[in-house]
This record gives sequence, C-alpha cells and structure tokens, in this order.
Amino acid sequence: MSLVLVTTPIGNLGDISQRAIETLRSSSLICCEDTRHSGSLLARIGVSGVPLAVCNEHNESQRAAQVIERLAAGEQVALITDAGTPGISDPGAHLVAAVIAAGYPVSAVPGPAALIMALVISGLDTTRFVFDGFLARSGSQRSARLAEIAAERRTTVLYEAPHRVARTIEDLAAACGDDRRVAICRELTKLYEHVWRGTLGDAAAALGEPRGEYVLVIEGAPPAAVADDDQLADELRQMIAAGSDRKSAIAAVAAMHQVPKKRVYALALAL
Repeated sequence: MSLVLVTTPIGNLGDISQRAIETLRSSSLICCEDTRHSGSLLARIGVSGVPLAVCNEHNESQRAAQVIERLAAGEQVALITDAGTPGISDPGAHLVAAVIAAGYPVSAVPGPAALIMALVISGLDTTRFVFDGFLARSGSQRSARLAEIAAERRTTVLYEAPHRVARTIEDLAAACGDDRRVAICRELTKLYEHVWRGTLGDAAAALGEPRGEYVLVIEGAPPAAVADDDQLADELRQMIAAGSDRKSAIAAVAAMHQVPKKRVYALALAL
C-alpha cells in the first residue's frame, strides 16, 4: 500500500473533501501532530476506529520505521497535520523521504493551503512566486533572508506568528522600503477572516492587535533601472582608460547592467 498525505482544513471544516474523509477511514494508521487536536477533527467528520500516532518535528524520523513496517504489511498509512498540507511548514518531508527511499509509494489528497489562498486574494502578481515559510527569529540568517526578499523579483509569501508579526513587518519595511506593497492575511477561511492591502510603510499602523496566524504576501522587487547608451558608453570609456582591454570592458559592462553584449559591443565600436 502507500503513504497518503491528507490535507485538512485550515479553519473552515466545510473545506475537507469527501475523498479526504474516505482516505482517512480506509487507513490502518493516521499519523498526526497532536492526537487530541486530530482526534477532535476526526470525530467531527465521522472517522472513528483508526489508531493515531504522533508524528511531529521531534519524532518524525523515528516514526518512519513504524510507518514502513505498516506499508510492508500491505497497509495504508495517512499523514495529517493540525491544519493544511503536510510538509508545508509542518512535519512530513522527512517521513515522505524515508518512505520513498524504502521503495514504497507516496500519494496525496489535495486541499486547503494558506499560502495559496493568501496569494490568490492578495491582488499581487501570481504568475511567479516563492514561498519562504517562517523567517529565522534573529541573527545573520534572518538578515540574509530579509535581504533576499528585498531583491526577489517574484512575489514572496511568508508565514508568521501573531507575537512576531509586528517586528517582521517593521524589518520588511526596512529591507524592502516603505513603498513595497503587501497583503496581510489572517484567520483565513474562519469567521473573522481579514485581509489588509497596502504598503509596508503603512502596514504597522494598520496591523492593530495581532490575533491568529498570519500570511504575508510581499510584492516582488521592481526591475532594475535600464542603463541608457550614454551611461554604458561612459562606463566603457572609464574601464578602457583604467587599462582594461576592449573585450574585457564590454563583458564587464554587459554583465553589470544585464544587457546584451552585442549592444555594448556596438557602443564600443562607436567610441
């Protein structure tokens, strides 16, 4: 049989699919983050009699051995998290890798994902995007991630906890600039779902009292200003005057401004 990743609602119970319910009922074991939380969910959707096993960031690697034993016996095992899709900022990736390495199939029942919902209702570009999960809480790793987001041309989606969201918005504004657009989404699919759209400079004042889990959708960086021919020619002159040969100067200026070499070559001929 196989390991099946089953997506559960991120807030609204009505979002669970019939296929998800049937998959959970037909499994011999359901791995979950918290047996109390998942037990309550299963009771509400009418799934009973299937044993639960905790699978979280602390024991995921160890749980894989038990799951593989079940699969070897021809059983189906389901994996769920407290909300959303397993493996997306939640346990699951290590278990999936272990099952694949052991030679057993892995499948999934698709469903709600907060990052996709926030992205499509943000009003920002959805053609190209990157999901960056939770930022590091402090240190050089956080600073490096903020710098990457500031330079990222694609729309960026982040998750954040309520007690850290104000600081993250402040740090994003410092890194990306006050004019960068953002959508702040919280309590998605729930009774008090709220989406605020504006700029990072205005976001802190609009945040209010942080409540619930947040998804931040940040506009991609604007295209770099395209150098005109006069600027490219001036830089060529300067490099050649400083001792660079023409070929090296052409390559350096083209790379620096990300323009075709043939354009810079034509300017070099005209000098």
